[in-house]
Amino acid sequence: MNVLNFAHSIYENEVLVHPVLKNHEKIIYTSAVIHDMCDKKYVCEKEGIEEIQHFLQHDLLTANEIDVVKQIISTMSYSTVKKNGYPTLGCYQYAYHIVREADLLSAYDFDRCMIYNFHRVGGSLTEAFDDASRLFENRVFKHNDDNLFFSEYSRTLSTDLCFTAKSRIYFWKKMLQKKL
Repeated sequence: MNVLNFAHSIYENEVLVHPVLKNHEKIIYTSAVIHDMCDKKYVCEKEGIEEIQHFLQHDLLTANEIDVVKQIISTMSYSTVKKNGYPTLGCYQYAYHIVREADLLSAYDFDRCMIYNFHRVGGSLTEAFDDASRLFENRVFKHNDDNLFFSEYSRTLSTDLCFTAKSRIYFWKKMLQKKL
């Protein structure tokens, strides 16, 4: 739901500059809500896409809109962008970047990253902290340097979220030093 929240905020700012986005609002919000339903971290990508197709064809979107949603969510992950670059989605390019940037902004939640590490690895609190810290240093804190944000709103907000994440890292580092 954080991705939807961020997508809405980015949309509200970007629609003023790119009014064509009014025609893509449903695509943006749908993509934001279901983007992880085909993420290989959670599910087989092919099966996830098939489930999405089945779910969305019940009068929620047109066939073209469903195709665009599938293109957005199957190409927006950090690793896919780093490996393949951005897809060319024509008039839907801005919609794509809104959803992708919303997902990147959601990544600044350090506690969420630690929880994911617990789930994935099942290790100790220290191991989850160390893994999350490495991910933030190697990836999340480099989003701006890697020019992953196109909207001014996302660039500005990512700076604030970076500060908050660093504060959470500091908190956890202090807590772990107490050997809870």
